[in-house]
Parts: sequence; C-alpha cells; structure tokens
Amino acid sequence: MNVFKFGGASVKNAVAVKNVADILRLYPSEKIVVVVSAMGKTTNELERLMNAYFHSSKKENSTAVLNDIKKYHYDIIDGLFNSKTHAIYDEIHNTFAELEWIIEDAPTHNHDHEYDQVVCIGEILSTKIVSAYLFEVGIKNKWLDARDIIKTDNTYREGKVNWEQTEKNTQEILLPLLNENNIAITQGFIGGTSENYTTTLGREGSDYTAAILAYCINAKSVTIWKDVPGVLNADPKWFDDTRLIPQLNYLDAIELAYYGATVIHPKTIKPLQNKNIGLFVRSFVEPKAPGTTINKEFTQQPIPCFIFKVNQVLISISPKDFSFIVEENFEEIFQLLSGCGVKINTMQNSAISFSICVDNNPEKIELLIARLQKNYKVLYNSGIELITIRHYNDATIERVCINKEILLEVKSRNTVQLVVKP
Repeated sequence: MNVFKFGGASVKNAVAVKNVADILRLYPSEKIVVVVSAMGKTTNELERLMNAYFHSSKKENSTAVLNDIKKYHYDIIDGLFNSKTHAIYDEIHNTFAELEWIIEDAPTHNHDHEYDQVVCIGEILSTKIVSAYLFEVGIKNKWLDARDIIKTDNTYREGKVNWEQTEKNTQEILLPLLNENNIAITQGFIGGTSENYTTTLGREGSDYTAAILAYCINAKSVTIWKDVPGVLNADPKWFDDTRLIPQLNYLDAIELAYYGATVIHPKTIKPLQNKNIGLFVRSFVEPKAPGTTINKEFTQQPIPCFIFKVNQVLISISPKDFSFIVEENFEEIFQLLSGCGVKINTMQNSAISFSICVDNNPEKIELLIARLQKNYKVLYNSGIELITIRHYNDATIERVCINKEILLEVKSRNTVQLVVKP
C-alpha cells in the first residue's frame, strides 16, 4: 500500500485533473490512498469568504467571493464531463449549499472554529470532482471523508491528532475499503472532533494527512506530487542555479521543513520516520523522473540549502529596569507569544535582551507588542528578511549577504540563520 498526495497546483484545472488520472494509470496493480488538496488557490478564496462572513463590515463581499469560487469549480467540471446531467453537478451543488447554510446565519462560535467549518469545503469539492472524473475514465475508486478517519481535539486551525482513535478508524474503515478498491480518494488538511465538528491540521497540512494515513496503514511509501522536480536546494524565485537534491535523510528533511522550506509540511516527517516509511517528492509534470527520496540514509556530501523568509519582524525585548533576562521572563514572554498566536522563526538572548524574528502578521504583532510593553522595553524592525542556510560555509554566507546588513546571526554546527535588512 502507498499514499499519494496531490496538492492544489496538481488539480488546479481540468487538464491537471486529467494528468492525475494519467499518473494513477502508471500504477494499475497498486493499492493507493490518494490525498487531495483544495483546487488551485481555493483555500485562499475561502479565507476571503470567511473574513467577509465573520467580519460584518465586509459582509457585502461574501456573495461575490462565493460566486467566484462556484464559477471556478464549475468551469473545471465543464472541462471534465461531457454531460451537464452528470451526477457530479448535483454533488457539487449540494456541497455549495452546505457552505451557504453556514454563512447565512451570524457566527455562533469563535473565529477559528468558524474558519475550519468554512475552509474545509475546498477539500470536499476537489475530492468529489477528482473521484467522479476517475470513475468517468474507468479508474475505480472510493471516495472517503477524512473526518471519519482522522480524529483530533478541539484545537481549531491546528488540530492535534488523536492517534489511538485515528488508528482504530483506519483499521475499521479505510483498510476494508482498500481490500475492495485499489484506490481510495480522501481529503488532506482536515479532521473531525468527537462532536463531529471539522478541524484543520494547520495551513498546507495535506502532507501531514498523507503521513498520518501512511503511519496508520503501515504504507510502503508516501509520494508528494509537486510542480518542481523534487526537493531543490533553494527556491527558484530566489536562485537561478538551483540544484535537485536526489536524497535526504529524515533529519535534514525535518530541519528544512522547520526552517520554512515549503516543499514539505513540518509535521510530515515524524510519523514516517517512526515507522521507517520512505517519502518521495516527485514532479507531476514528469512523473517518471526519480525526484527526491527521503529516508533514514545519511549522504556523505550534503548540499548547502537556502531558505528565505521575507516580510519578517525582529523584536528585541529587555527589562525596563536593566535587570537580567532570567527564566521567569522567558516563561512570561513565551506565554504572551502563545496567547497572541505568534511563532518564533529564530531567537537569540543576551544578559539583558531577548530577540526574536517572526512573520509580520500586523494584527498579531500589534497585539503582542502592546502586551509586551506593559512590563518590558520593546524595540522592533520590520521589512526585514530571514535567511537560513543548512550545511553552510563562508562562501554561502557571503553569497546571500551582498548589499544586506546583518542585524542578527545565529549559528549551530550545521545551520546558520541571518536576519538581514536590504
């Protein structure tokens, strides 16, 4: 048994969905769990819809946003099915009706709860369309609601998996289904609570879904199908001469994901490493190319890898009375960070100062700074960049620091992080 994950770019239009079918035809005798993300940028559009719904000042925009989402999906269906009477039209109409029911009434829960109930619809829509098209072209499959399998707590937007219940559901629901059908189609990114509310597993969490299911079914491997040849040593947006990394060990992969490499979700590696399940990152444009293999093997000559995060804020925190930063200060600061939903990308402390680099989310940052200023002196710089180099040397540091001022530098044996200002 294998798990395939197809992201939004791999199902962004009718041509892309047809390509998914072509890839699955390459594995006629394999039993495969296919995890599919929302189509294209649908999650972003559903976030717009959510904001229009939740914030009354933006309410007038919700109908227009929803109509755009509808048109996008119906255009894809029109490109896949010859008959307007195909059952998929009713399926998608009913799914949109569920979404309309949600946004007709005023919100009754907190923002994160309502967010998960709205944004999950993207994955439901995409998997129903993909499943129906596969049937249309003769590829038997079974559609499965991931919320019946993956159970989480009530931490909306960052659901924590109940592994015991999820494994039980996998044994009772998913495995019998795979015994009858070679292919199961299910959603990435989403789970369900014991009260049958929808949760999401964190933004871009479909990779994590694939790893959860692979762990629970003892899969042979997971393949993430991307629009790049595999894991590259830098984002092509920043580097012209990127190199494909043919093989990574679990440690390097989780480090790259943690530091912000978008090719793999940070939570993906742990379940796979725990059961020594191989992970492949391959191109849906060239599906026969080898891509990148991620496993327990260590390479002899690792390739330097560059990760860039822009739109960062550097915050420096120090006591107002010039006293030392001590454990009690760290405890309070981290509680404030958690309460404001701010995650640290890198940090450094001295005797009287603690500096952190974080993503520039204006609403969260303003709240954090206001709360910190009650007890601390706070200085901050915005409009900066965070550069992480894994397996660095002097030449790689010099390369990325041309015409940049280094505001903070954090080094370990294998990794350097540089907070820089252009």
